[in-house]
Amino acid sequence: MTLAPLSGVIPPVCTPLTPDYEVDTGSLTRLVDHLLDGGVDALFVLGSTSEVAFLPDGHRRVVLETVVGHVAGQVPVLAGVIDMTTLRVLEHARVAAEVGVDGIVATAPFYARTHPVEIAGHFRTVAQRSGLPLYAYDLPISVHSKLGADLVLELAAEGVLTGLKDSSGDEGGLRSVILGRRERLADRSFAVLTGGELTVDSALWMGADGVVPGLGNVDPHGYTRLCRAAANGDWPTARAEQERLVRLFEFVRVGGTRMGGSSSALGAFKAALHLRGIIDHPTTAAPQTPLNAEEIAQVGKYLAAAGLL
Repeated sequence: MTLAPLSGVIPPVCTPLTPDYEVDTGSLTRLVDHLLDGGVDALFVLGSTSEVAFLPDGHRRVVLETVVGHVAGQVPVLAGVIDMTTLRVLEHARVAAEVGVDGIVATAPFYARTHPVEIAGHFRTVAQRSGLPLYAYDLPISVHSKLGADLVLELAAEGVLTGLKDSSGDEGGLRSVILGRRERLADRSFAVLTGGELTVDSALWMGADGVVPGLGNVDPHGYTRLCRAAANGDWPTARAEQERLVRLFEFVRVGGTRMGGSSSALGAFKAALHLRGIIDHPTTAAPQTPLNAEEIAQVGKYLAAAGLL
């Protein structure tokens, strides 16, 4: 399979759950419609914002079938095949291929620390045996391995990788990939996407192709306005939109110190979607701590300030 390198806004789609932790497919299709209405360029399901690490395999398949079936080719759909080892990733990739996704996204292996040679072998095996376009997901905070620019560019030059989602927070490393692409991949297309939703304007100015923003679930229109302004060279408008989104993003801290940062952030995303009438329940997967009524009310104040309620 081939997939033209992606660009623009590619939100990592939240996974709405019922109060008993089943996939809420009705809410999921409404969320997909909300994102498509926001003008997004593709969808990334089963990523970190999708709570992929918390979902059993049956839930993963329900998410894939629901989204791919509902989108029906309107935009490309990428599937996270994130797991600890190569064989487990290949099994997720097999299911994703059966469902009909357009590409897959994988991290480096984790649990056991892996050497760069092993990481490269992992990506080569997944690309070869899955037969699907493969995006590397640089997420060192979770997998404890940073994907260096030289490794990424080497795999891109081989045709192993179609693109990179950089959620490392290392803006210098991101720039090294962008510069290296220009110098070493003149005849090969390779997408560079930032997962740093608070610095999208600067990443696009450096030469990134697009963004994979968790906050894009809540405000896809804002991110599409930002990317379109940047594409038109209207950097003051892009900066103003980015700054509005930065202020909105502060709601990810409403959980304070009584819960982990992931619980607070994912809870805030889902609370915002619930308050906006897009999903039925703000349930997050166990064992994450749910937001309480006071914290959800704080999320509502941020939405109102951003003009979203």
